[in-house]
Amino acid sequence: MSKIISKEYYLKYLKKKILKKKIILCHGVFDLLHIGHIKYLEDSKKRGDILIVSITEDKYVNKGIGRPYFSIKQRMESIAALTCVDFVIESSHPTAINIIKLIKPNLYIKGSDYKNNKNDITGEILREQKEVEMNGGKIFFVNTPMSSSSKLINENFEILNDDQKKDILSIKKKWNINTISKKIDEIKNIKILIIGEMIIDHYVFCEALGKSGKEPVLALRTLASQKYIGGSGIVANHISDFCQSVDLITSVGEKKEYMIFIKKNIKENIKKKFFYKKNSPTIYKKRYLDTYNNNKILEVYDLNDSPLDIKNEKKLYNFIINKVPKYDLVIVSDYGHGFISKKNADLLCKKAKFLALNTQVNASNIGYHTMGKYSKIDFSIVNEIELRHEMRDKFTDIKLLIKRLASRLKIKNLMVTQGNKGSILFNNKLNLFNHCAAYAEKIVDKVGAGDSMVAISAALIYKKTDSVLVSLIASLAASQKVGKIGNSSRVNKIKILKSIEHLLK
Repeated sequence: MSKIISKEYYLKYLKKKILKKKIILCHGVFDLLHIGHIKYLEDSKKRGDILIVSITEDKYVNKGIGRPYFSIKQRMESIAALTCVDFVIESSHPTAINIIKLIKPNLYIKGSDYKNNKNDITGEILREQKEVEMNGGKIFFVNTPMSSSSKLINENFEILNDDQKKDILSIKKKWNINTISKKIDEIKNIKILIIGEMIIDHYVFCEALGKSGKEPVLALRTLASQKYIGGSGIVANHISDFCQSVDLITSVGEKKEYMIFIKKNIKENIKKKFFYKKNSPTIYKKRYLDTYNNNKILEVYDLNDSPLDIKNEKKLYNFIINKVPKYDLVIVSDYGHGFISKKNADLLCKKAKFLALNTQVNASNIGYHTMGKYSKIDFSIVNEIELRHEMRDKFTDIKLLIKRLASRLKIKNLMVTQGNKGSILFNNKLNLFNHCAAYAEKIVDKVGAGDSMVAISAALIYKKTDSVLVSLIASLAASQKVGKIGNSSRVNKIKILKSIEHLLK
C-alpha cells in the first residue's frame, strides 16, 4: 500500500484501523529534504505508533520567490521514502488547522525553532496548539538539530537574479526579520485618509469562438464573470492589514449603484464617507478576457468624467478644510474622473500634514489628466509610461526625467515603476536614487499594481524608513497583486514578512 494517502482515504479506511494507536502528526513544506528534517521525523516517530506527515500544497507555500522549489508530488514522495514515516497527506490550506481537525493527533510535533512564539510572525503556532488541545491532543517541540531548506536553497540554487541578490545583500547589512517586522509595526497607529474615486472592476472570462460569419467581428462566448473593488476602495483595503485607523472618502453614483457590494467588500476597520456624484453612475469598468491566456480583449467603461456639482464640490472643500489636517497621512488616488478639482487639489496640498499621490493615466483621461494640479507632494508613485506622458518625453534618460518632475512639482520622494525592470525610488532632498528589482514570478494581471504599492510605501516613508527597505516591501506587495486576476485579494502583511524572512536566510 502506498504511504501517500488522500483525505478521503483517511476518513473512509485508515481512521478506523488506527483508532487505538497513538497518532503523531508533523506538518510542513519540506521543500528540500535535509538532515534536520530526517532527525525531526525520526525523533517524532519514537513518541508514538503512527507518524503522519502533512505537506503544504504548492499554492499555499509562503516562502517568497521561487518557492516551493520542488512540487508537492516530489516533496510527498521524498518524505514517503523515509522508513520512519507511515503516511503522507497533502494539506490544501495555508495552515495546519484543517489537517489537525481531520487527523486529531495525540501529539502534534514541531521543531525546536517554533518553541518561542515570539519568533512566529504568523501567530499560527498558538492557533494550531489550541486546535490540537481542543481535540484532546498535545503539542510537543523536539530538540533535534535545526537546519533550513530556505538557507540551503538560497545558497545552492539559482533562485534570485543578480539584481535581486543585490537588494537582499543591502537589506542584510542593516536589517533582520525582527527589526523589519518592528519597522512595519510602527505604521499600525498612523491615522490615514484615502481619498479618490470608487471603481467597480468587472472581469468577464470568455472563450474566443473566432470571426463572426457575416462581419469582421470577434465572437466570444461568456464562461464566467467576477466583480472586484477597485480605485480608492482597493487602496484602502491594501493598507487595512497594516494600519488600525483607515478612513476612506470616495465618490459613487447618484443612484447609489453597487452600494451593498461596496460595503461588503471594504474591510471592517475602514470608515467610509460617500459623495454621491450628480448625474453620474458609480464608475464601472468591464473587461473581457480570453481564458486561454487571460489576455484582455476589450474594455467597456460606464462613467461620467465631468466635475462634481457645486454642492458636492463645496462639501468636499469644507471636509478638506476641517478634517484633513487631523490625519497623519493623506493618500490621494486620483484616477482623473472628476472627483478632485484643481481647487480641491491645491487645498489638499496645503492642508495635509503628509500627502501621498497616486494619479493614473487610462483610456478615458489620457491627454487631459495630469499630476500638475498638485504640488509640494511628500510621496508620489507613477509608472514609467505615466512619467514620460507627464513630461511629454519619450527618450530622455529616466533618472533625468524623475529629477525634473520631482523639481517641477516639489515632490520629496518619487517612486517610478518599470514593470519587470523593477522600480526606482528618488529622494529629492538627498538627490539619492534607489533601484529595486521586481519580485513577481508570474504576471497574471498588471492592473492595480500601483494601488498595491502606494499606501504601504507612503506609510513607511512617513515613518522615515530606509529607502532600500521601502522599495523591497513595495515590490513584494506588487508581486502579490500581479500574480492574481483583478483585485481578488488585498496585500497581506504576513505574506510579505514570510517572503522577507526566507529571502534573508
